[in-house]
Amino acid sequence: MATLESFLELDIRVGEIMQAEVFENAKKPAYKLYIDLGETIGTKKSSAQITNCYRPDELVGMQVLCIVNFPPRQIANFLSEVLVLGIYSKQGVVLIQPERPVEKGDKLG
Repeated sequence: MATLESFLELDIRVGEIMQAEVFENAKKPAYKLYIDLGETIGTKKSSAQITNCYRPDELVGMQVLCIVNFPPRQIANFLSEVLVLGIYSKQGVVLIQPERPVEKGDKLG
């Protein structure tokens, strides 16, 4: 069972997707995302299997929640540095977003 302490170890921040492109070398359909997480953290990369619900052009400018303190993960020829949070639904993975615009880098509390 997870504990409150283990949840509090996660560093979950708001980022803005600056660029999204098809990840041609991924085993499963995915996008390469470039996410601005504010001045302190900077821009990080993520691979996201969200192709059922989104096109790359509609992702740009979207605010999303990311776990920023997991170790980077090599996926094919791409180093994914943060984990973008989403919900597994019938239509595919739906990204988790703040209810209203907030500052890049703001922390989930």
